Amino acid sequence: MKTTALRGDMFHEATRILESPLYSSLVAMRRDLHQHPELSWQETRTAEKVCAYLDELGVSYRRGVAGTGIVAEFPGGNGGPFIALRADLDALPILEETGLPFASQVPGAMHACGHDAHTTMLLGAASLLAQDRELPAPVRLIFQPAEEFGEGAPAMIEAGVLDNVALIFGGHVDRHFPVGSIAVTDGPVNASSDSFTIRITGRGGHAARPHETVDAVIVGSLIVMALQTIVSREVNPSHPSVVTVGHFDAGTAANVIAGQALLEGSIRAQENSVRLALHRSIERIAKAICQMHGADLEFSIGQGTPPLCNPPEGARVARLAAAAAVGEGNVARMDMASMGGEDFSYYLEHVPGCYVRFGTARDGVEQFPAHSSRFVIDEEALAVGAAFFHAVAKVAGQSIHQVAP
Repeated sequence: MKTTALRGDMFHEATRILESPLYSSLVAMRRDLHQHPELSWQETRTAEKVCAYLDELGVSYRRGVAGTGIVAEFPGGNGGPFIALRADLDALPILEETGLPFASQVPGAMHACGHDAHTTMLLGAASLLAQDRELPAPVRLIFQPAEEFGEGAPAMIEAGVLDNVALIFGGHVDRHFPVGSIAVTDGPVNASSDSFTIRITGRGGHAARPHETVDAVIVGSLIVMALQTIVSREVNPSHPSVVTVGHFDAGTAANVIAGQALLEGSIRAQENSVRLALHRSIERIAKAICQMHGADLEFSIGQGTPPLCNPPEGARVARLAAAAAVGEGNVARMDMASMGGEDFSYYLEHVPGCYVRFGTARDGVEQFPAHSSRFVIDEEALAVGAAFFHAVAKVAGQSIHQVAP
């Protein structure tokens, strides 16, 4: 019997997958995708591999959805609303440094966030769903491009993937939980991810005659320091948020006072009310400091992904499915939401559902964060994800009939 990290006495579906030929095929698929990563909106080979897998199963699908997306469907129930399951396809512009025998063969591109695993998990669920004689509700699989840009989910929604969908579920590999576990949380899971740009126009001049100038470096520096008071003094400490200035560009020479400066930064919040308050505060502070020093200001916000917050009902269904997949003893909960962004949040603005975390950590194995050039996962998580997606399709399908009038 295969030695696994799954705990508990009961024989759950994830364990059955680990001991079946399906697991070997999932590992092979994931490694193939890992060797051939494709960046956002360029996932053509990845889409071909997904379609070929679905063809072998005899599953009906549509390709070319929102560019490189794929949507597959399984009939069930009486043709009522769908249960949707989503995976992301794209990789990151990172040079891989894992030393794995199946490391990326594409210079400067890497699956450093686990999307190769997510895609494989959903294909594993497709294999299991194809064996079910009858499903309580029809199931729609969404293979989405461009999550890393935060653009794929809105494009897929625009293409109609949520039409007639009752509930949607997704998940992400996570090094903070042991392999064999699934973390299900109601409430905040991921933060919003917005950007801001501040352009300061002062009056440049000679370093020896500062009284003739409006120094954009001074003005920009004051803004940077003042922005740090927003989170520490304007936001309730129980509501996590971040304001970061990541780019400050000004000046051309040591003896020249800069007339212009550019500041760019990131804004993170777990609640929409806090998100909007941060936007207003950054603009207010930047405008006041520029006015105080006689500089002109151009300010803009780049709207990114909204906060991802699991509704209670979606989390309840996901928790039941997770227990079926790995056993109640392996169902965990996030103690703190991630401040990273995730465009699954766009789906939850339209329909209820849940976004879970699949543990990938194993004792004695060093863990590296997502978006690291050394990011790795424990591949037993593939079986866990496939089992969860299969289970949640059935549990969610049963749940919508239970609440139907």
